[in-house]
Amino acid sequence: MLSNIKVKLNIKEKKEELKLKGFCVLNNVLPCDQIDRLREGFWQTLTDYLGKNAQFSNRGPNRHFMAMPFNPSTFSADFFFNPTILEMIKSVLGERMVIDQWGCDTAVLGSEYQQLHIDYQRPLFPEFPNLLLPPYMLIVSFGLLDIKQRNGAIEIAAGTHKLERERANCLVGSGTISLQPVELRKGDVLIRHLWALHRGTPNFTETPRTLVTIRYVRSWYEDRSRDVNAIPLTIWKNLTGDQKDLKRFQVVNDS
Repeated sequence: MLSNIKVKLNIKEKKEELKLKGFCVLNNVLPCDQIDRLREGFWQTLTDYLGKNAQFSNRGPNRHFMAMPFNPSTFSADFFFNPTILEMIKSVLGERMVIDQWGCDTAVLGSEYQQLHIDYQRPLFPEFPNLLLPPYMLIVSFGLLDIKQRNGAIEIAAGTHKLERERANCLVGSGTISLQPVELRKGDVLIRHLWALHRGTPNFTETPRTLVTIRYVRSWYEDRSRDVNAIPLTIWKNLTGDQKDLKRFQVVNDS
């Protein structure tokens, strides 16, 4: 009973942290054995991609975005439908939300500091690009390995999700708001607002640093800002009705 109370209090604190800072970390939420299975199933695909596209980085020098594959060796319902994560997401986006992106960012040796940026390119109202609105998107991220500053931890400027872009950039540029490195142990998840200023940092190791991302959006919102892969029918059939309701991906026949 006491442990349940402690968990609930921690979730309450994390909800407040997410609201105030624009991001929070939930420790030891995802099962490490499932992450190991994902890494083992995905590593050859990643290695092949990096070998073919080493000179064609799409997120800055030696930094690559990839749409994650849906296949038996990489997919786990635990990543998408973890009850603690869903409770956090629904506390911000409400019950009517869906999952629409499954991708990863990989920094390799030779990567550099990214420019400060936010993770959406199409304002909801283009005629009012600085209009501050309630959040309608959140990103959940986790590492395939421990992520430390030496291998490319993301840096986030706390509180900038509530500021107009020009003011946020000025405050970070002047040092009034500092960039905070977010280190993650395997099993931890980072939840963040897309409007919070952030940047990727260099990976100084020889092991690719992959940060897997899942995007949650309010059900009425839709864009095609990133490539996504379709879900094979064999995986789709094994989802529950509630899980299918949360997924907004094309389903393809893989038989």
